[in-house]
Amino acid sequence: MVPLFDFSPRVLTVSAINAYIRHKLEADLTLQDLWLEGEISNWKAATSGHIYFTLKDAAASLRCVIWRSQASQLVYLPQREGEAVLAHGRVSVYEAGGNYQFYVDDLQPAGQGALAAQFERIKAKLAAEGLFDAELKKPLPEFPQKIGLVTSPTGAALRDILNVLRRRYPLAEVNLAPAQVQGESAPLQLIAALATVAQQQVDVIILARGGGSLEDLWAFNDERLARAIAACPVPIITGIGHEVDFTIADFVADVRAPTPSAAAELVTPDKVELKRVIYAQQLALMDAARQQVAAARADVTRQQWALARISPQAALNNYRQQLDALVNRAGRTVQHYLSLQQERVTTLSARLDTLNPQATLARGYAIVQKGQLVVTQTAQVSQDDEIVVKVSDGVFEAIVSKA
Repeated sequence: MVPLFDFSPRVLTVSAINAYIRHKLEADLTLQDLWLEGEISNWKAATSGHIYFTLKDAAASLRCVIWRSQASQLVYLPQREGEAVLAHGRVSVYEAGGNYQFYVDDLQPAGQGALAAQFERIKAKLAAEGLFDAELKKPLPEFPQKIGLVTSPTGAALRDILNVLRRRYPLAEVNLAPAQVQGESAPLQLIAALATVAQQQVDVIILARGGGSLEDLWAFNDERLARAIAACPVPIITGIGHEVDFTIADFVADVRAPTPSAAAELVTPDKVELKRVIYAQQLALMDAARQQVAAARADVTRQQWALARISPQAALNNYRQQLDALVNRAGRTVQHYLSLQQERVTTLSARLDTLNPQATLARGYAIVQKGQLVVTQTAQVSQDDEIVVKVSDGVFEAIVSKA
């Protein structure tokens, strides 16, 4: 295989080492799909339409660029210096300046956006590891004899689930493993409860809690809990929040129910058994379709990264930034040249003033003429000669009384 960069001579050019470093950074897929959080500093929109700024935190800063094509598509733009944001993009090198930079393609305000970005990072990581794959999903038992239940002992979800189970399938025995479902200690309590109830020879486990905000449901986005669900030998169905709420636990569980009550319905047989089977098949089909779409998207992304590394677009982007730098430098050069010319004009004007005869007359001197002759010596005039005397504000005639 021919190396991309031949460094056999140990004396390198600056261009070669910068290109080599850029290639190394862009070959790292982790650095090509990043969310960074920080404060906006030195925001500047160039006349070319590109945006340059610095993303910083308490200890460090990073140069950032948004190309004009990306900037025109942004829904959100910072309104002030120091604003906290989430920036998505990739890391590369501006070869002409030898600077590594963050090339931004999306901006979001920090806060709620930070939790959403963290959710997507965890989801993408676990999906890449295969924890969401359909082939790992275990089927729910049709007639469970013992049902494990992991939820808060004081929440409304517990009452709803018990009501549904008593109404639909009173023969099933319910083993409750209580745990906190909100707060910092909730993930570890949920993991311990899952381990406890799985050892009680239950046929299926319901993991549930009532609705809430993204922060309220955050315990179910914990990576440790997701791995515990995937490793559990007993089928797990989640009923977390409302129908529109999705958590990491929902993706890794064997079945996701839209609500706690729906989870209780799904683990128990119904009089309309055929309808239940069709519904389960629909869920499996949607799960398989989501996995295929996710895999296809990941493949497209990998192909785009591969094309980007061999595309002239990266060099064109560097030239764009270099052109902005040259335009700025040309402007400064022209301004400096104009300043020098102005100073030269001022100096020449001062010199002309010193040579101006009118300035000499203004200091009290006069020009004496005899006819067309300028008198500079007494020998040039005689007694009774008519002379003309020119002073600063005019002329007058005189007669030489004595020579």
